[in-house]
Amino acid sequence: MTRVAFIGLGNMGGGMAANQAKAEREVLAFDLSSTALEKAVAAGCRSAGSAAEAVQGVDAVLTMLPAGPHVRKIYAEEILPNAPKGALLIDCSTIDVDSARAVAAQSTAAGFRFADAPVSGGQAGAEAGTLAFMVGCDEADFADVEAIIQPMARAVIRAGDHGAGQAAKICNNMVLGASMIAVCEAFALAERLGLEPERFFEIASKSSGQCWSLTSYCPWPGPVPTAPSNRDYEGGFATAMMLKDLKLAQEAAAKAGAATPLGAQAEGLYALFDRLGGGWKDFSAILELFRGNAPLR
Repeated sequence: MTRVAFIGLGNMGGGMAANQAKAEREVLAFDLSSTALEKAVAAGCRSAGSAAEAVQGVDAVLTMLPAGPHVRKIYAEEILPNAPKGALLIDCSTIDVDSARAVAAQSTAAGFRFADAPVSGGQAGAEAGTLAFMVGCDEADFADVEAIIQPMARAVIRAGDHGAGQAAKICNNMVLGASMIAVCEAFALAERLGLEPERFFEIASKSSGQCWSLTSYCPWPGPVPTAPSNRDYEGGFATAMMLKDLKLAQEAAAKAGAATPLGAQAEGLYALFDRLGGGWKDFSAILELFRGNAPLR
């Protein structure tokens, strides 16, 4: 039986670890939250007392952590000193490219194989095992990375070498954040012009305005029953997390000397919505900003 350590059991990691257990793998789970750890145990994982304990004797280590500093610290202090050298290390967090490459270099120097493999698909995808993974790793390691990820995924794509997974993720989410704003502005305008939102959806979803933010994740309640807009924007992908990803994109753009004016504008709008109380609503709730219904507090 494949033994997997899973560290970080939040909104995304909890569902991902559960799907590893459903694949009949032995999952040793750790999180600082006892509640999250209890949920993982209920889903078939085994509880570990620390990250260092979780990684001992495993075939693979999966991490899903909030930011680059967390990833750097836990790899340096708990994973690399305690995991067996044959273990495959896969970080699924969304972090800055520099941190991903630094951890990859540190892991490689210590004799490990490493991949950065951030995800797209939100909490629903994490629970359903239908995430898309963007992988940065040595080409020779990709087949093994894909095999470990498979129970959590609908798509696993190698973006390139170390750091390329993070680059792909922040570019993808910049597209997502900006396109959602455009869709929300259009719904708000349609409402003001007296066009029924459902009718606008029917037309735009079959016209040149069609995009994922409209047809798969519609911000207006009703047209897409599975979208967070039908749950008062609870669950899904929090505005604060989208803002984090857009900040990462802007930091990367500044370092690379790339012009991303729409990305910068999107960051500013989500930052405003976050300050107005929308931080822990799904990012599609920014529709309420354009409808004049913010602040949300």
